[in-house]
Amino acid sequence: MKPFLKTKDFSITGEDFELLLDEELQMLVTKPQPKDLQKFYESDAYISHTDASKSAIDKMYQAVKKISLAQKVFLINRYANQNKTLLDVGAGTGDFLLEAEKWKWSVKGVEPNQDARIRSREKKMELLSSIDEVPQTKFQVITLWHVLEHLPDLDLQIAKIIERLEDDGALVIAVPNFKSYDAKHYKEFWAAYDVPRHLWHFSKEAIGKIFAKHDMQLMKTKPMWFDAFYVSILSEKYKTGKQNFIKAFFVGLYSNLVAVFNGQPSSVIYILKKQE
Repeated sequence: MKPFLKTKDFSITGEDFELLLDEELQMLVTKPQPKDLQKFYESDAYISHTDASKSAIDKMYQAVKKISLAQKVFLINRYANQNKTLLDVGAGTGDFLLEAEKWKWSVKGVEPNQDARIRSREKKMELLSSIDEVPQTKFQVITLWHVLEHLPDLDLQIAKIIERLEDDGALVIAVPNFKSYDAKHYKEFWAAYDVPRHLWHFSKEAIGKIFAKHDMQLMKTKPMWFDAFYVSILSEKYKTGKQNFIKAFFVGLYSNLVAVFNGQPSSVIYILKKQE
């Protein structure tokens, strides 16, 4: 692997990290990868583990989340069979599972962060702390919404997840795309690098190659248009120390316009199935 970029943990610790390029997979790897990652999540700044609505960015995130929850359920409904069984890995505070329950899905969720599990429990959604606690049963749909990039021992974790997928089931994964325009524009300040919480940084080529090793076939991709705007707002703050909403909006808009032509949006949803 060769050096690609030097960046830092802008949101919590300020520590320096490096991104290395795996040329074969077309994936970036965070170095070093701390053995104890927990301290890098222990902050109210890590919004996916909270329901905070204090700052303007918090409010924007929560507003977009309400829209995206409905879109996510609409997506998985396409892959439902009569059972409608769903496993969400990295469930945060449980909102996606609660929305899926409204649509008659039988749900289970995994969330390693204790504070997030407590918040989910307060909403009457009980989550497991690891994939190993999930019963040895099969699910029609398994989702990882911006979670794959957080998982240590990547191939081992992927194998455990696929073990719990029905033969005709769908694996739905959303991750940032380091080949997007906004990633190239912001460089080391791109918020979706989010080191060291993000251990891996994927491209479309990487997802296809990684999952092919596990006999999974990439069936479809979908862009996540909102992500370009949200990531650009955070990136502007990291770069300049200011919100710069207007500039961030136009960077996000331009990134989405470029993605229409080159197929490289800020974040991508991948739908994979077991090879027949």
